[in-house]
Amino acid sequence: MTQHADVVVIGGGQAGLAAGYHLRRLGIEYAILDAEAAPGGAWQHTWDSLRLFSPAQYSSLPGRLMPVQEGELYPDAAHVVAYLADYEKRYELPVHHGTRVEGVHRDGLFLRVETDSGSWTARAVISATGTWTRPFLPAVPGRHEYRGRQLHTVQYRKPSEFAGQRVVVVGGGNSGAQIAADLAHAGSHPTWVTQRPPRYLADHIDGRALFDAATARRRALDEGRTDSGGVASLGDIVAVPPVRAARDARLLTAKPMFAGLTATGAVWADGTRAEADTVIWCTGFRPALAHLAPMRLRSTRGHIEAVGTRAADEARLHLLGYGDWTGPASATLIGVGRPARDAARQIADLLGHQYG
Repeated sequence: MTQHADVVVIGGGQAGLAAGYHLRRLGIEYAILDAEAAPGGAWQHTWDSLRLFSPAQYSSLPGRLMPVQEGELYPDAAHVVAYLADYEKRYELPVHHGTRVEGVHRDGLFLRVETDSGSWTARAVISATGTWTRPFLPAVPGRHEYRGRQLHTVQYRKPSEFAGQRVVVVGGGNSGAQIAADLAHAGSHPTWVTQRPPRYLADHIDGRALFDAATARRRALDEGRTDSGGVASLGDIVAVPPVRAARDARLLTAKPMFAGLTATGAVWADGTRAEADTVIWCTGFRPALAHLAPMRLRSTRGHIEAVGTRAADEARLHLLGYGDWTGPASATLIGVGRPARDAARQIADLLGHQYG
């Protein structure tokens, strides 16, 4: 059976919900298709100690402030999941959970969305699948010869799983620092390795400042002014309280990136070795765009070429929440609202809807 909606949103995480909110306000018929069985997006699958970078009031989707979590300045992932579930229910967003999109095809005047439970046709599609399902593992020499356990950020849950183990944590971003700090606070002594010396943001900087920096950079580029560097100019690691505490206690001392892995651990260019039972790769993600492959759109560095959120070669397709290339800070709770609004308005124009 084929179903129809004027707009199909692919992904029911924070970006998809923000898109739904704005489409609803414009009176556009739409459906959200989400592979997850329950609300909450990728936040359902993070490690236990993960905290937001910003206080609740600065981590909200459009139209609904995130409630403060009692006793916590920076809410945890479970609080975010509860907020997203409430948001979905409050605005009666038509999310079809447990529906995995397999491909989007051009089909004359419509886009055809094939799923594991049937087909949809739509006049426009918003892809909001994020990056969590596409963890990136670097091509490090010896990675396939290493006999210990290897996992990515997406598989890490809690430090007790690694009690008594020799753990190497790879990555100089927020996830690497937070997981290394998590293990260190639990009494482990992880070996933390980074491509370059860790760059901590000033202790007072949190997600609010990061959003402002990303927005200012986008505005400067749009106006032809000098690139401010955005968030990257400030540093790589937000000094959230657990990271700050581990750093100040000298529990976070990074080593340079190793040259490769052996069967039993890591080896550096100078011959130094570290035996390891587990390697945790905190090496980032790539956009989850395999469902758009049938459209054969031009891409650069794994990104579909876009003008704002709109695909450059297909006006009926918008990309939302993948990072700055689809809107300043659009991969964050606070940042996704504005590009979601812009995408909804452009789609309204395409469909001939009026809005105030």
